[in-house]
Parts: sequence; structure tokens; C-alpha cells
Amino acid sequence: MIELQRKDNAPTATPAAVGGWFAPGRSEEYLKTRLSPPHTITYEQPLNERMRTFLRLEDLFIQTRHTLVGQAVWDSRATLASILEILNIFERGDLKAEVIKELERHNTNLIRLQNSPNVDHQRLATVLQQLQNHTQRLHQQTSRIGQRLRNIDLLITVRQRLVIPGGTCNFDLPVYHYWLQQPVEKRISDLDDWLSEFEAIEQAINLILELTRHSGSPSLEYATAGFFQKPLEPQIPFQLVRVTVGLDYPMFPEVSAGRHRISIRFLSAAEGQRPVQTNETIPFSLCCCVI
Repeated sequence: MIELQRKDNAPTATPAAVGGWFAPGRSEEYLKTRLSPPHTITYEQPLNERMRTFLRLEDLFIQTRHTLVGQAVWDSRATLASILEILNIFERGDLKAEVIKELERHNTNLIRLQNSPNVDHQRLATVLQQLQNHTQRLHQQTSRIGQRLRNIDLLITVRQRLVIPGGTCNFDLPVYHYWLQQPVEKRISDLDDWLSEFEAIEQAINLILELTRHSGSPSLEYATAGFFQKPLEPQIPFQLVRVTVGLDYPMFPEVSAGRHRISIRFLSAAEGQRPVQTNETIPFSLCCCVI
């Protein structure tokens, strides 16, 4: 967790500029007990295309690293498919420039906190150094992200066939079938090598998302008859909305957000039935992230 608060009782000095701070008394207690892990599910809604891309990449990186260590052929298949999905995302525009721009924006915002008395200055200096290190590392990477993978014949062939349902059967791709029958150590080594092509930008995106998620303060809200709406200040560059719901409510939120407002509908999650908006009043935690 990125924490810039001092270790005394001073308030947290984050660059959040959102409403809905903790209500006193039972609201704060409810947030800490009923709306905190492991009793909750958190849903995230990105508010711009850059944040959508970062969240998609984070999801793919987590998925890839989970299956990477698996020893079964199916683990290797899933890992390679995820690596190629990541590669496909990097075909869309200059994503490296977008990540560098976001690192520099975070750096600028956090520098403004250096004169605040309520900041853990040692922790702030560490985070600023991390931002600068990631920025420098990406600047030093002169080649296009994933370029080495685009020149590997096996990956080119598998990538072309993945667009066809069932297109990677052994009779379609004997070379792929041969690679899948190699010792597990060989397969994991190859996959780890290919995934390392994205390591620098993966770490940068992880830091950006961690800073973003901890830039807002959660508030306890209520969706009356399953509906909630909150106005937003158009001049504030909100990045992400996080909605946390207790597991004791068999509901899920459908979030719609724009520059001026957030709208949330809570729908029933009854198995085998079409989801419908609930008539219940649902308590939930709302966090608007704005770093």
C-alpha cells in the first residue's frame, strides 16, 4: 500500500479532492468491519481510456504470472495466450508514451505535498524516487515494447491461429505441439523470458494503479431502492471509481460515470435469472480516485 500519512495522529495528506469523507461514529465502524476484506467485493470503474487500458493490462499480467508457474501443458497454453493478448494491446498506439506521461503527472502532483506538515516525508521521497526510476527506465527502452516477440516464428504462428476458435490444435500447429511437449523447465523458462519483455512497463503500471487507488478516501453511501447518484466536479480529473459491497448482499453494481456524475444501480445476482434492479437499500463504500 502507498501510504504518505505520518505515523502520529495527523490526518492523511493525499491529493484527494473528493467529497464524502468518513462520517463519524457508526459509519466509520461499518466501513472498517462490514465493508473491509475479506467480507467484501470491490468493483472498479475507470473514467478514461488510459485507465481502462492500465486495468486490462494489470488483469492480464496477474493472470499470466498465476499460470506461468503451472506445470501442466494447459498452464503453458494459457500463459502463452495471455502473453499474446498483452502484445496485442501494445499494438494500439504508443502506450509507452502514455505510461511515461502518467508517471510524470503523478510525480508533479506528489511534489506539491513536499511542504505539507502532515506527510511522511521519507515515504514521499521513496515514492518520488520510484516514479523517477520507472520514468528513466522506460526512456532507456528505445525499441518498441514487445518488438522481440514479434520476430519469434513460434509466437507469430500461434498468434495468427488464436483468432480461430480451436485453431491451435496439434494438427493445425505441429510446431506448437512440439514445444508444448518439451520439459516443463524449458517451457517455463521460455515463457518467463517472453514475459520479461514487458517487465519495466508492468512495474510502472502497477505503481500508477497503486497510487491512484489510494488517492481517494472511501465514504459510506446508501443506494435507495438499489439506485445511487452523485454529482462530480467537472474540473477535477477523476481517474477511477471504486465501489465496495458486502458479501452478505447478493447484489452487484452497474456503474455509469461521466464528467458530471456517477450513477450506480444494484442488480440481483440470482442464479439462472435475468438480473433486475433491487428494491432494497444497499450500503456500500464509494471511493473516487483523483490523483
